[in-house]
Amino acid sequence: MSEQRMRTDQDQGQDQGQGQSHSQGQEQSPRRTEQPRVVIVGAGMAGVQTAVALREKGYGGPVTLIGAEPHPPYDRPPLSKAVLLGQAAGSAFDIDFEGLTVDLRLGLEVTGLRASARELDTPAGPVPYDILVIATGAEPVPLPGTEDLAHVHLLRTLDDAERLRPILEQRQEIVVVGAGWIGAEFATAARTAGCVVTVVEAADAPFAGALPAEVAAPMADWYAESGAELLTHARVAGVEPGTVVLADGRQLPADAVVVGIGARPATGWLAGSGIALGPDGSVTADERLRTSLPEVYAVGDCASFPSTRYGERLLVHHWDNALQGPRTVAAQVIGETEQVYDPVPYFWSEQFGRFVQYAGHHEFADTLVWRGDPAGAAWSVVWLRGEVLVGLLAVGRPRDLAQGRKLIDTGARLDRERAADPAVPLRKAVV
Repeated sequence: MSEQRMRTDQDQGQDQGQGQSHSQGQEQSPRRTEQPRVVIVGAGMAGVQTAVALREKGYGGPVTLIGAEPHPPYDRPPLSKAVLLGQAAGSAFDIDFEGLTVDLRLGLEVTGLRASARELDTPAGPVPYDILVIATGAEPVPLPGTEDLAHVHLLRTLDDAERLRPILEQRQEIVVVGAGWIGAEFATAARTAGCVVTVVEAADAPFAGALPAEVAAPMADWYAESGAELLTHARVAGVEPGTVVLADGRQLPADAVVVGIGARPATGWLAGSGIALGPDGSVTADERLRTSLPEVYAVGDCASFPSTRYGERLLVHHWDNALQGPRTVAAQVIGETEQVYDPVPYFWSEQFGRFVQYAGHHEFADTLVWRGDPAGAAWSVVWLRGEVLVGLLAVGRPRDLAQGRKLIDTGARLDRERAADPAVPLRKAVV
């Protein structure tokens, strides 16, 4: 695999003092005479922001950022929007890595971790580290049996978007498997381009597993409004050239198939490393994003963390998590060990002409309160546990989201009747 490398002066700041970090159940490492080498694996949002946060906090030791893709580090949300539609050539981060003295190594795949030697295995040879940050993100789940079919696509990387762009330009007939967030965003772009779009979903409503069916059901109408066809209770039995075959025997014409059935932590390269992984494949970080190995941290889509706020371990596959978590990691590295990570999860999606935002975690809520008519252009839903606001979904109501996110963070209690009135600002529903 090719390797692109930006050389920097790694001796800068070597004598400025000692960086510190800690690990679950581990004693602090012996004192060093120079600042430790920080190596970050993964050049997506989480990895890039970790490097930036370290420099913003004054860390002067050597920082290496390793990315498996050959492209300069880029933001992912535009891939399903402007990049896919040809409205932007790319979405590279506007960051001066050379100015930050970050050693950027691109097109380099990390294949293993040898913790006893504090080395990473790569095709270009071992990469030593003193402090390691795992930020390898998530990878899309493929549709079984279709991995080698040229007309079946995933949408996760810049190369994926580039392969899909001409399909949209040619206005081909497309079947999307999965009516989750990625499926909805791709269907939106494909309809904007004038493609014939059919979305196949095994559940009884879109966003299965992410939202309760009663909340997701009204969102199914958005597909028909856009000109896309949504088939629920529909399972894919097989994919043939030009056709998707459903379990009930129906055959759907398909010049291309786009799969959006979920993502899983990209942690396969950690097999045999001794690092603790959860049943979902995530690196099980603690409340300070430390892993089970000494001076190894994990952040972003590949890491789960315990939430005191919600009383369970969370695995959050969203942009804001990859933006916020690095600040905690950087704090640990420079010795600000009192900082813990317990955010209010947040994400957004642009689909079918609507801006959808979500904050919190509604899994253990006992009350759902509607704010507005879900058949309208703007409405929201709040989830309460007792009287405490724990989650909120806002469609075209950004003020609800902004206020609700702050109220979730403070554990505010709401009056249900006032919360149900869309004319009443959420902050005025606090009791």
